[in-house]
Amino acid sequence: MNYYSLNNIAADTTFENAVIKGLAPDRGLYFPESITPLNPTFFETIETLSNEEIAFEAIQQFISPEIPEAVLKTIVSETLNFDFPVVKLTESISTLELFHGPTMAFKDVGARFMARCLGYFNQNNSSEVTVLVATSGDTGGAVANGFLGVKGVRVVILYPSGKVSNIQEKQLTTLGQNITALEVDGTFDDCQEMVKKAFMDDELTSKMQLTSANSINVARWLPQLFYFMFAYKQLKKSYKEIVFSVPSGNFGNVCAGMIAQKMGLPIKHFIASNNDNNVVTRFLKSNSYDPKPSVQTVSNAMDVGNPSNFIRIQAIYKNDFETLKSNLSSYSFTDEDTKKALDEIYSTTNYIADPHGAVGYLGCKSYLETNPKAHCVFLETAHPTKFLDVVKEVIDADIPLPTQIQSVIDKQKVATEIKDYSEFKVFLKQL
Repeated sequence: MNYYSLNNIAADTTFENAVIKGLAPDRGLYFPESITPLNPTFFETIETLSNEEIAFEAIQQFISPEIPEAVLKTIVSETLNFDFPVVKLTESISTLELFHGPTMAFKDVGARFMARCLGYFNQNNSSEVTVLVATSGDTGGAVANGFLGVKGVRVVILYPSGKVSNIQEKQLTTLGQNITALEVDGTFDDCQEMVKKAFMDDELTSKMQLTSANSINVARWLPQLFYFMFAYKQLKKSYKEIVFSVPSGNFGNVCAGMIAQKMGLPIKHFIASNNDNNVVTRFLKSNSYDPKPSVQTVSNAMDVGNPSNFIRIQAIYKNDFETLKSNLSSYSFTDEDTKKALDEIYSTTNYIADPHGAVGYLGCKSYLETNPKAHCVFLETAHPTKFLDVVKEVIDADIPLPTQIQSVIDKQKVATEIKDYSEFKVFLKQL
């Protein structure tokens, strides 16, 4: 499979090069040259397949032949060694739990998959690859865990000071080894812009190999299509109209779901559920894309003012606004709405959601008002204990810390403070 830049200036390239480079030379995101639908019998019999079999069949067209079949099966197996259960809350709403991995966030899948792909490509390379990642919360911990100890790979994580939860910060600042954390005086958008700027800095790229582990990287982004298929496997016998409500920040998750749909997965519709960072909600109302600086909310992993992956979504629909709008709805909710939803979910179903899942739940409710026949599944993207300060403010319940959280909560934070790109560049030059 070849990949092309969505800026349409750089030359097409291989999966390996797209993974190692992260961003195209023209600063565009890479996108697969084709999306081939799977045989309809795959979806008709999907409940007979294991998650590993489903994932291998789904991803191989995007990677073959650069990673041998046996190696790819091992990568998939090592990536998916935890569960993805669907929990029914009401007759109309279920949740897909994506927090059973090592850092208790949905990004564990993409981070683990990418780490293993990069490790394979770099196994005989004497030079080191430096992975840059900007995080609004969960990406940093997932990438840190996924790449910890990977030979020939150094990871540098940028996160906005004071804008991630305590547990999220511990997960990305306490591992050591080949993982380094930079605490940025700014927002997630500032962190993301620094990463993109570094890729375009000839002084840096002439001396070191840089790549990204944000969802701009195809190996981080594409594996997220797996869990939409896993959910369909569990729901297909019970529901005809399945809709996914995706708490959306950088829009990699919902974009990956749309790739699964293009491959033939029978998904009725998508909902992009936003907090106050709602550029896409506004776009679908006005057909005017107007990014704004991000604002801080209680669902911090979605605090993105200019989502990188939205250009990939537009590519899927060939920049046809009406076609996109027919398959994607978007709603925006305030912090007050989110807290009320946390309380409502718990008081009516005894289920404890995290703030991002609560935003997804609200998206389901809004959609179902005019589409009552649908069964709506919201993605519960992180375990509620990662946001205890928000959850405990609303829910009076004992929420024990899982083992994954207990293992980092008492560790000492180690991070370097930086203010701007010039300080970031100096840091990288000293590596």
